Amino acid sequence: MGQASIQVTPPAVPAEKVTGPWRDAWKAFRKNKTAMLGLGIIVFFVLIALLAPFIAPYGFKEQELVNRLKAPSADHWFGTDDLGRDMFTRILYGARISLWVGFFSVIGSIVVGTFLGILAGFYGKWIDMLISRMFDILLAFPSILLAIAIVAILGPSLQNALYAIAIVNIPTYGRLVRAKVLSLKSEEYITAARAIGMKNNRILLTHILPNSLTPIIVQGTLGIATAIIEAAALGFLGLGAQPPDPEWGKMLSDSRQFIQKAPWTVIFPGLSIMLTVLGFNLVGDGLRDVLDPRMKN
Repeated sequence: MGQASIQVTPPAVPAEKVTGPWRDAWKAFRKNKTAMLGLGIIVFFVLIALLAPFIAPYGFKEQELVNRLKAPSADHWFGTDDLGRDMFTRILYGARISLWVGFFSVIGSIVVGTFLGILAGFYGKWIDMLISRMFDILLAFPSILLAIAIVAILGPSLQNALYAIAIVNIPTYGRLVRAKVLSLKSEEYITAARAIGMKNNRILLTHILPNSLTPIIVQGTLGIATAIIEAAALGFLGLGAQPPDPEWGKMLSDSRQFIQKAPWTVIFPGLSIMLTVLGFNLVGDGLRDVLDPRMKN
């Protein structure tokens, strides 16, 4: 007489106990108070950038010469500039420009730098030599001077400033990815993938690229802060956003002659730049502590 088999169903794992590398990283990130502060600052500026048309009490181009250089008041919370434009409104719209330049210049740098870094690190030989020498040439110039030269050639504009910032930061991500690929391609699972006949393109997409994302994410977050500063520097020199666009660096440049007479025209744009850069730096440091194995105990 046969004996009936008994199947035992394993107990379901509660949703809150399900773990994974990204879930664990988020839990560790949330425990970092300074990183969460930085995230809060970033979310705040992103929200005011998105909601600027609904929050702003005036148009950013709207001029009232009779109210020029007015101190902060109930009508103008951050005062007015030398053309009678509301500073609070221009700060809100300026967040759009600075964040837009920061995000998209870094995305461009990451895409091109990652592609070149993977080619150099994975294939090596003359490809590595050619790409590495190109990186060395770009890194031989101070980034801001190279950005100024590029914008001077292309012409002053916000879009050209974005291109310049993206170009000067390509070597940073390219060399970072190249170093990571050099360490990854000697791993046993890469050797095993080649042994079973996996093509190079598939190895790059399924093994090399996913395992190279961690340093890119950390450096990219820190790079946004750098890009915002560079955009402000180009705007200050008149090579970035052109009037009447309310870019924070350009606002500082236009207000530097009124530092003593109307200090609020300098304080609020400068404070906005400082807080935004601080937010991205705090988040970048927090991500490095969470994602970099060398930072873990």
